[in-house]
Amino acid sequence: MKASELRELTVEELKDELHRLKEELFQLRLEKARGSLSQPHRFRLIRRDIARILTILREKESHGTE
Repeated sequence: MKASELRELTVEELKDELHRLKEELFQLRLEKARGSLSQPHRFRLIRRDIARILTILREKESHGTE
């Protein structure tokens, strides 16, 4: 997701998306451990999306906006 798209979401929606991405990252780690990983590039994309969401959450919380 792009940062501009994420900035339009509420704090609650960002937290939901963060939770969903962390679950997906966990599933990818399980696939890797089983040796059935079909999309290794997803690790990088998911980690970047998580970082974007955390940055935007910090911005929103420090500014007190929702």
